[in-house]
Amino acid sequence: MKNPTAENIAHILIEALPYIQRYSGKTIVIKYGGNAMIDEKLKQGFARDIVLLKQVGINPIIVHGGGPQIGNVLKQIGKESHFIDGMRVTDTETMDVVQMVLGGLVNKDIVSMINHAGGSAIGLTGKDGNLIFAEKLVLSKKTQANQPSEIIDLGHVGKVKSIDPSILEMLIDKNFIPVIAPVGVGEHGTSYNINADSVAGEMAAILKADKLLLLTNISGVLDKEGHLLTGLTKSRIEALKQDGTIEGGMIPKIDCAVNAVEAGTGSACIIDGRVEHAVLLELLTDTGMGTLIS
Repeated sequence: MKNPTAENIAHILIEALPYIQRYSGKTIVIKYGGNAMIDEKLKQGFARDIVLLKQVGINPIIVHGGGPQIGNVLKQIGKESHFIDGMRVTDTETMDVVQMVLGGLVNKDIVSMINHAGGSAIGLTGKDGNLIFAEKLVLSKKTQANQPSEIIDLGHVGKVKSIDPSILEMLIDKNFIPVIAPVGVGEHGTSYNINADSVAGEMAAILKADKLLLLTNISGVLDKEGHLLTGLTKSRIEALKQDGTIEGGMIPKIDCAVNAVEAGTGSACIIDGRVEHAVLLELLTDTGMGTLIS
């Protein structure tokens, strides 16, 4: 009598084969954040997923966040976190904590997990090798109609001005897995805290990645009845913004995905990082998951 479990495994491997062939030798940029970074089981599963991708010839590049971890350390030192439009106000002292947490604690934890799972990961911040050149993010807000916009100073919050992909290309050529903390360097060596989604999108664009994956804490873009939307184009996305379906924190995520695709990334997908092995399910199965933007 046949073992149904072994038979199922064989079917899964055969289903994955065309996707492995399709993505072999290609670059996949993955924004890693949310619950996937906190839940121990999800963390270990993510590390194994990344090692498997590399083992079958796919080149993953990880860009990670770390907002909750930064908040916890700030709380421990008695410093309150302040946010404006979802962005952390980052004075000089907070920037020191951001660099310590993102470039040290979080980055090295991810590197260690991947290496423990059998991979060869190397951790970087955008300051290493001048990987990410940044500039200050200027936030303007209208307070009243017919009045000039108010300029809000967020401190050391930046945006990507340019990316030098040469260090990443060198690491990929040597079979390493780059793990990048979203800290950039500006003129005069100033450090900037940059949104990780934005860095991942810019990274995918400059590398002409085959796919950009954004791990979130929801199943993707939902319609007003809570049903998952996928196969979205720029025009459809604009319509969904206009009618209020896409709002709040989903707007910058979807915008960075659209920008990456317009700049030459094959496709982008917003997927649920709370699902175990979400990366493999999206890349190597027929059904995939999340919201595809192409």
